[in-house]
Amino acid sequence: MTKPARKRARAAASARGRTRNEEPGEGGADEAVAFIAEQVAGLRKLAERHKLDVLHYILGMTQLEADEHLRLRTKRKLS
Repeated sequence: MTKPARKRARAAASARGRTRNEEPGEGGADEAVAFIAEQVAGLRKLAERHKLDVLHYILGMTQLEADEHLRLRTKRKLS
């Protein structure tokens, strides 16, 4: 039971060292979705490389959802 506390302490310590500009998602929902889409793309390639079919599929769905969200947000801004 001590491991979760240690993990939290390390995470809190590393978060203190970051500036506000370095944290993903601080710029709003659009920036957060763009960051998620970018990260998922790399994870999806990794899952494909190691033949992790279910993870590859789920990450693909996540990427599609993020791309769709960005597309709809851009479309609303243009209107």
